Amino acid sequence: MGRLKKLKKIRIHREGTHILVGSFLLFLAINGLVYYSFDCKLPFYLLVFASIIVFSLVLNFFRCPIRLFGEDTEKIVVAPADGKIVVIEEVEENDYFHDKRIMISIFMSLINVHANWYPVDGIIKKVGHQNGKFMKAWLPKASIDNERSLVVIETPEGVEVLARQIAGAMARRIVTYAEVGEECYIDEHMGFIKFGSRVDVYLPLGTEILVKMGQLTTGNQTILAKLK
Repeated sequence: MGRLKKLKKIRIHREGTHILVGSFLLFLAINGLVYYSFDCKLPFYLLVFASIIVFSLVLNFFRCPIRLFGEDTEKIVVAPADGKIVVIEEVEENDYFHDKRIMISIFMSLINVHANWYPVDGIIKKVGHQNGKFMKAWLPKASIDNERSLVVIETPEGVEVLARQIAGAMARRIVTYAEVGEECYIDEHMGFIKFGSRVDVYLPLGTEILVKMGQLTTGNQTILAKLK
């Protein structure tokens, strides 16, 4: 896999194709039934209005911007997701490193893009998935209690970075495209989380952190940190 050579317009993510087609057909059938069932057309007009709003929200959720970072990626860690920084702290990471790491957590609301990008360039060393609960994604225990997937990437400088996709209260499916042994690049999609969720990035102690609590992030654009 190589870097994307051309910046494309926003499109619909492939993970939403079946849901969008199914939703459209369902709304079409329901609206048609109401149209032919009532002499008064007011219920039909109200239902059409509501259907358009709901379908637009679903369409917005599955939008898929193709972005290029556009700068030197050496030792750079970029935000893997659109959202808001809800955690920056030193924690004990016990799934892979079994030592202390700096964790940066990005919470994605329903209105955010839910495609996820690789935070660094490198080689994929490990991919894993663990079943769990569906607590609210911004809660501290969500990182260890919720259903989650992890991707460990070794950068060209030999630094290992862990990215963890975490299901939220409404998320019921985490999609991860990473495969062990593959090369990965910042401009490529790492996966997708369907509905409200969170992504954590674990970095070595001593990493220079370039974001702050409450800051809004743009996936594949906002620089989170610089590795030693």
